[in-house]
Amino acid sequence: MADRETEVIAKLASGVGGLNGPAWDRLAADDPFVSHAFLSALEESGSVGKGTGWTPAAILVEDDADHLIAAAPAYLKTHSQGEYVFDHGWADAFERAGGGYYPKLQIAVPFTPVPGPRLLGSSPQFLLAAAEAVAAQNEMSSAHITFLSDADAAECERRGWLMRHGIQYHWENRGYRDFDDFLDALASRKRKAIRKERAAARKDLDFVALRGSEIGTAEWEWMWHFYQDTGSRKWGRPYLARRFFDLIGESLGDRLLLFLALRDGQPIAGALNLIGADTLYGRYWGAVGEVQFLHFELCYYQAIEWAIANGLKYVQAGAQGEHKLARGYEPVITKSAHFIVDPGFRRAVARFLDEEREAIDSEVEWLRKSLPYRSSSSA
Repeated sequence: MADRETEVIAKLASGVGGLNGPAWDRLAADDPFVSHAFLSALEESGSVGKGTGWTPAAILVEDDADHLIAAAPAYLKTHSQGEYVFDHGWADAFERAGGGYYPKLQIAVPFTPVPGPRLLGSSPQFLLAAAEAVAAQNEMSSAHITFLSDADAAECERRGWLMRHGIQYHWENRGYRDFDDFLDALASRKRKAIRKERAAARKDLDFVALRGSEIGTAEWEWMWHFYQDTGSRKWGRPYLARRFFDLIGESLGDRLLLFLALRDGQPIAGALNLIGADTLYGRYWGAVGEVQFLHFELCYYQAIEWAIANGLKYVQAGAQGEHKLARGYEPVITKSAHFIVDPGFRRAVARFLDEEREAIDSEVEWLRKSLPYRSSSSA
């Protein structure tokens, strides 16, 4: 696809791994999840690609000198798994009407419900035009962009894509000196409940935080073991391959942070985080055996404590989880954008999304009234 008047060329690549890493990362806005290293690790490990239903098809925009000026991590999808924005109902409805919903075009970070940039670089409208062309020219039902930034969402709205809202729970650092200072901002009953949870979770256990090269082969083996346990219970089988962890361990370095809980020196649970410019992202967790409140300790409280100590502004601890509300995490709206090729189907989806957005926005307003903060500290 080309627009000769503006001397810009858009094309598809068969993956991110074969592209120039520094050129890609210049567009990635210091976001670890759209970095060349992270996306390449998904491909090289086989977590996406042949047999997974995620066929890499990155969208690239180049100028007439073949310089990369915009890009989007994109995939041809033959199912709707691993996206965390659920459109199974749309697929069923379209297929009952005689259409074929799959394959579809998905601009996303696979298996990663983390809001961030998806339209990378200086020409987002060219990327959106290219996505529309790919879907229409290949007789696809649709193109989708999930967990996109507010800036990308605005670009999608300008072009008339359908917008969808969801809810996550994020923690914000309002200049706290330490964890106790954060607790002091909570209502007394909530503060006492968290202290009791931490005491119960930490009884007879030791905790360590390992960063970058401090995470050795043994720790990666344990983390893989923990991740497999969680993945098999949540999804039937883990999305990520074992080699993915080795690859990010080699390439992402100090952007990785691993919390481990140990009993008598032996790891019994772990939570792997990625460190962004101002945010700590909790991504993978697991445990052997049951310890009351250990998930909250490793995934929420340790993350808050580390973020405060290291001057980070936010903690994002994964998708869903209204139980995070009582632990200081606040409801935020996440956004996705959808281009539906068939006009009749588009109208039906648009009506559904109008009603869903209204319900989501009302729910967030209601949830904010249940924040555990003292009234003087509430956002």
